Amino acid sequence: MKFTAEQISEILNGEVYGNPKEEVSKLSKIEEGEKGSLTFLSNPKYNSWLYVTAASVVIVDEKFVPEKEVSSTMIKVEDPYMAFTKLLEYYNNIQLHKSGIEQPVFIHETASYGADLYLGSFSYLSQNVRIGSNVKIYPNVFIGDNVVIGNDTTLFSGAKIYSDCIIGNECTIHSGSIIGCDGFGFAPDKKGGYSKIPQIGNVIIEDNVDIGSGTTIDRATLGSTIIRSGVKLDNQIHVAHNVEIGSNTVIAAQTGIAGSTKIGEDCKIGGQVGIVGHLTIGNNVRIQAQSGIGKSIGDNEIVQGSPAMPYNDFNKSYVHFRNLPKWSSRIDELEKQRDNQNIK
Repeated sequence: MKFTAEQISEILNGEVYGNPKEEVSKLSKIEEGEKGSLTFLSNPKYNSWLYVTAASVVIVDEKFVPEKEVSSTMIKVEDPYMAFTKLLEYYNNIQLHKSGIEQPVFIHETASYGADLYLGSFSYLSQNVRIGSNVKIYPNVFIGDNVVIGNDTTLFSGAKIYSDCIIGNECTIHSGSIIGCDGFGFAPDKKGGYSKIPQIGNVIIEDNVDIGSGTTIDRATLGSTIIRSGVKLDNQIHVAHNVEIGSNTVIAAQTGIAGSTKIGEDCKIGGQVGIVGHLTIGNNVRIQAQSGIGKSIGDNEIVQGSPAMPYNDFNKSYVHFRNLPKWSSRIDELEKQRDNQNIK
């Protein structure tokens, strides 16, 4: 599909400098731009590429003044990065737009769905499933009994939604994610083994949540595991039973959160973080990658390390960690000098 610079400027509320009829049909990075592509410039480190790129159209800041001639048509906007992001979303919606029910699929007679459903082949809708409008369900998705899915939500291939879970509006669940599997609940018995504790709760995912590929969110033992609105979870994260994650919190890959921990709003958690169970993590907390969290954290704290400590303390301590080999050698040298003096 082709768009002119003029059409793009209308979508972005921008202003064209150059040929308004210049056509583009694909997106590119500025250093890889070619004829017919659209790109953007927001980082001054890439300014030099503007004068050599072959991209047909470049989105730039409205205050940007070129130092020399630019062969590409420019569209000036308030925020080039956000404008390009908006175009990516627009482009993605076009690319992923599908509708209709492919065959073969299984839809239980008690299941219901709204307008503009896309249901990919080999998908399975169980008893009493309720699905909103404009939902996209890609092939090989399983949706268990009594699941509720809101409007404008997308489930990519291979996602599994266990029974009784609730998913809100405008959510995205990527391939291989599992929502509502059993939490890790076992009680030791008198024979030295373990008895399974039934997990009879569910998972509630509120609106505008993104869940990456291979992420697992366990159902609650009782009650609900809750992912609040606006949460963004990366790939390969484990959220255990009865965890609650506050709105607009962002968590990077390979993080594990043990059962019944409560995480506040607007937190940012790096990759490979381990969080033990039954903790409370406040609002606006920053946890650096590979940290181990063994105690509760108050609002607005920044922590790092395993076990985690305040971020500034970790950086000061790291200076000493790094110098330990040098200090060890120095101590060895001083001990040898002392021993030699004692011999004499």
